Amino acid sequence: MPVQVSTLSAQGYRPHALHSPERSWPETNCYSDLWIEMLHGFGREPLAALGFTAALDFEGDQWTFFKPPPSDLLRLFGLEVLEMAVWRPLEQHLVEHVAQGRLVLVELDSFYLPDTRGTAYQAEHVKTTVGVQAIDVEGQRLGYFHNAGYWELEGQDYLGVFRRLPHFQVQPDVLPPYVEMVKTHPALEQRGPALVRTAAAILREHLARRPGQNPFTRFEARFAKDLDWLLTQPMATFHLYAFNTLRQIGANFELLGSHLQYLRANGEALDGAAATAFVELAAGAKALQFQLARAVNKKKLPDWKPTLAGMHGKYEQGMAALSAWAAR
Repeated sequence: MPVQVSTLSAQGYRPHALHSPERSWPETNCYSDLWIEMLHGFGREPLAALGFTAALDFEGDQWTFFKPPPSDLLRLFGLEVLEMAVWRPLEQHLVEHVAQGRLVLVELDSFYLPDTRGTAYQAEHVKTTVGVQAIDVEGQRLGYFHNAGYWELEGQDYLGVFRRLPHFQVQPDVLPPYVEMVKTHPALEQRGPALVRTAAAILREHLARRPGQNPFTRFEARFAKDLDWLLTQPMATFHLYAFNTLRQIGANFELLGSHLQYLRANGEALDGAAATAFVELAAGAKALQFQLARAVNKKKLPDWKPTLAGMHGKYEQGMAALSAWAAR
């Protein structure tokens, strides 16, 4: 018997504006993109949940893999994210919890996810997290959020994601995936002006834990060292490097800019210059990624210093304006 949280259909589903192709970074990372679309798909405003982006830092060999903290989701929307113990077949767990109206976040293999056609689908085994909201075991169908949308799969893909194809029988020693369930607490959900006030309070909290010094100072030094090595590497290594550095920078700060625009449009006395600075920083990260891609392809050192210096400056400008708002 099929079970589902809602009557969502992949046909006609429209992603949130945060995933518009007109943005510099229409996709961010799998977990943040997932939450943007899950919130949007169930009528909540993901723009309110992006205050965590103010705390991004350079971690040494990568930038913070940013994602919505569970505590923020509980305070804003009454959504409690809990780890699920996988002690039965995964399908049974999904049926159990989806039938109770809970989204289930589960790691699956992109090789069997048709929305990744052109990248990993039927080409590469890549772990990724999806949000399951509908499952039909007998009909072998699954409805799931992933990346920038809501999708459905069936048949051989269904058997693949649940490791029921014949070749899996010779690979019995496989660890179960990491799984989370999302419980709803309607009494805790904030709406209207209360949602905006809570989002602003959360932004102030994340702003208080931002790096003590401009993280681009440390990134500039590391980037200069990485370049000689990176120019010896194939394009596959460039893609990994760019995802964990420039894409995390650009996507994060474009989301922060959108968050500030949302708060300002809903009554917060924020200087519009802050949002502008972070959006321009994001555009700089995209430009630098293009420069770096050409450099790795041609094995020729790029003129990267002006672009990265501009990003450094935009961070200073944006954080100065945000700090002034937070101090009021």
